[in-house]
Amino acid sequence: MQHTAPDPQTITDPQALADAVGAAMWARDHAAHTLGMRLDAIAPGQAQLSMTVRHDMLNGHAICHGGMIFTLADTAFAYACNSDNHNTVASACHIDFLAPAHEGDQLQATAQVRIQGGRMGVYDITVRNLTSQKDIVLFRGKSHRIQGLVTDTLNTDKPGAPA
Repeated sequence: MQHTAPDPQTITDPQALADAVGAAMWARDHAAHTLGMRLDAIAPGQAQLSMTVRHDMLNGHAICHGGMIFTLADTAFAYACNSDNHNTVASACHIDFLAPAHEGDQLQATAQVRIQGGRMGVYDITVRNLTSQKDIVLFRGKSHRIQGLVTDTLNTDKPGAPA
C-alpha cells in the first residue's frame, strides 16, 4: 500500500501545515543544501536553521564571509514567513553583524514573526554561534505576500510543475 501525504490545502492544524510547507520548501531548497544548512524546526511564524562554517565559506580575513551568515538568516526568514502556506518573499531587510564566526563554528538562525497583517510582515532573526554561545547577527526582515500557495508552486508530483 502506497502512502500519500495529505493535501496541504486540507490541513487545518497550523503546526501540521507549517511542517508540510517546510518539507515542500526543503525538498527544493538547493541553496540551503549546497551550504550544508539543516532545517532544525519550523512552526507557525517561526523557523530555526543551522549550518557549520566550512573552509570554503571564509573570506580574506579568515572569518566567515558575512554573505554566508546573511544567507543563513535570510533562509530562516523565508521558512518562517512562508510557514502558513502563502507565497511570501522578502521586500527589505537590515542586518547587524555583532561578532565574527570561524571555520568549524556551529551557527543557528532563529526566526520569529513580530507582526503579520494583510500582505506584509516583520520578522526578527538572531544568528547564534553555538560554539562560542554568542549572538553574532541581528537581522530584521520585511515580507510581502504574493499570489499562490507554497505547496502548489513546489509540488513536483503535479503535471507541469517546475522541475
